[in-house]
Amino acid sequence: MSSGGSKKSRPSPRIPLSMFLVPCSCGATFAVAENYHHQGSAWSRYLACPACGKRHDPKNRLLQVGYQREGYWKVDGC
Repeated sequence: MSSGGSKKSRPSPRIPLSMFLVPCSCGATFAVAENYHHQGSAWSRYLACPACGKRHDPKNRLLQVGYQREGYWKVDGC
């Protein structure tokens, strides 16, 4: 007969939570995928700002914002 006890599960490793943002001079900021600038041709990677329509190259303006354990977001890299 089996004991019917539950197996102990290992805690999963913590994956750092981060966002990748493109700021615009109009004040809007929009999110993109981490590898967006590696996809497509040079012309297709330019993104139009959803607020004003200005085009941005995320390769040059990508901000990486990471969530801190203390409970706030902080810019990790530019």
